[in-house]
Order: sequence, then structure tokens, then C-alpha cells
Amino acid sequence: MITITHAPPYLTVQDAGRRHARVFGVPRGGAMDLFALEALNSIVGNAPDAAALEWALSGGTLKFEADSVFAIGGARARAALAGRDVPPFTTVYAAAGSELEIEQITEGRFLYIACAGGVDVPAVLGSRSTYLPGHFGGFQGRTLGRGDSLPLGNRPSTIPAAGFTCPAELLPGYTSSVVRVTAGSHADLFDDAAWGAFTGTDFVISHASDRTGYKLQGPAVSHGLGTLPSDPGCQGAIQIPSEGTPIVLMADAPTVGGYPKIAVVSKTDMPILAQRSPGASVRFELITIEQSQRALKRRASDQKTIRSLGAASA
Repeated sequence: MITITHAPPYLTVQDAGRRHARVFGVPRGGAMDLFALEALNSIVGNAPDAAALEWALSGGTLKFEADSVFAIGGARARAALAGRDVPPFTTVYAAAGSELEIEQITEGRFLYIACAGGVDVPAVLGSRSTYLPGHFGGFQGRTLGRGDSLPLGNRPSTIPAAGFTCPAELLPGYTSSVVRVTAGSHADLFDDAAWGAFTGTDFVISHASDRTGYKLQGPAVSHGLGTLPSDPGCQGAIQIPSEGTPIVLMADAPTVGGYPKIAVVSKTDMPILAQRSPGASVRFELITIEQSQRALKRRASDQKTIRSLGAASA
């Protein structure tokens, strides 16, 4: 059991999302930074898709009611357990009654806290993820507040040794402003000038951005298409409204939409984009689907290596 003793403005339970609910119009949802969630779960011995905490906006504290094992990562943060610094992507053993303090998020947007056994809230439509617009999933379908207590599942039989740290070279390039994309379903409807504006300049993440979509500020990606008939959307799809301001669909985005889709963010780089804070810049690099698939295979290999190294340290 863990108890929130000082909650930040945004704190929810998230896992890998609802893989089979789109047919019902329910977004996949889940962690904004799926790489961090899966890596941290491996670092504490969980299955990669176990539920964890997704933390943002400011600091706070939580208390471990029993001896626990945890790890933090994704965004960079100043964090301490019983007065000792907690490094990122590292296996940490916590004694019953100790408090984890997240003093401040210093870089990035979403911090994840994975505990051995996973956060054991009820599954809804096959996932423990919180879907705030629908008020379901996670802990009572809402953000966590002071005094909320969350049960943890059974501890895994094999847990990495205290101090095991994921090698830095296996992590995404979180500080990079370059995000790779493949051509979207309406790519051919955009002319050379539109593509030049889209790939040739930097955009800035707008403050009007959230788990539904990241709005971008920058040059207009012009087109005369207006609104098209609604068709399926997905995480990472980049829509261009009539005014030409790109919107990248994120974890809680609708399953359909009518704006033209110029490109789709490579799944490999979605964690990098997710961790770009409002005001940060981003530049899109067009790659082929084959290149995107190769990158995703390398990322899957990195996750497998993290799991293997963690198991070997146990």
C-alpha cells in the first residue's frame, strides 16, 4: 500500500492502455511515455505493462506503508527517500513508513513511479489506466489527492538488486528536439510549400496542450482542404486544421476525426515528444515506414536488454 501525503495538481494511475477498446470509441490512453513505463516496470521486476503512477506539474510526497521496491523515471526530477537522493531508472528499496519526496520536476513533463507488484486498482475495459474525460479507470476515474491510498499487487518473485541502474545508452534521447514522422493518410493532399513549412522549421509546444493533443505554434502548414469526412485516428497522428496549426494526437485523443493528417509520429519517438514541455521546440524529420519499423525493433531490443540486465542483477 502507498498513500499520497502531498499530491501534485496532476497525478493518475496509468498502464499500457486499452488495446481493444477503440471499437467502442474509447482511446487507448495509458502512459504518455510508454518507454519509461515499461523500462521502470522491468527495473522493479514487474510485467512491462503493469500500472504505475504518472506525475506532472509540481512536487509532492507519498508514503510506503510496507517495505517496497520502486523506481522513478521519464521526466528528470529532484527526488529523495528519507533524505537520500533517488536517481532515475534505478531500483530502490524503501522501508515501511518511509516517504518519497518529489521536490521538483527539472526537465521533461511526465514522471513515472513504478512499484514492485504494480498499482492494483480494478481493470476497466482491460486496463487500469485513468481516462479523465470519461471519469473511469485508475483510482475512481480521477486524479489522486492527499490521503488517497493505493494497494499494490503481489511482489514479483524476481526483483533486481538495489541500485541496479538502466544504462543511459538504452534510454530515448529525451533532450532531442527532433521527432521522426512517417507520411500520414492525407500526405498526398499537401503541396511542396506545406511540406516545406512542416519539416523545414521549428515548432513550439503550446501551453494549450494536454494528454488529448499537443498543439504546436509556428509557421502555418497551409492547405485548402477544409474539414474532411471523419476517419480513424491514432496516437501520433498530426492533424492540420484550416488555420494550418498542427495538432499531434496524444494518448487520450479521439478515435476519429476530420482534420487532414499530414504525418504520424514514429512510435519510437512518441516518448520524446511526450516529454517536451510547453515552450519547448520540436522539429519533424520525415522517414519511411521501413525506417520507423527498424527503429521500433531496436527500441524493443533495448527494452529486452533492460529486463535481462535487471534479472541478472537479482
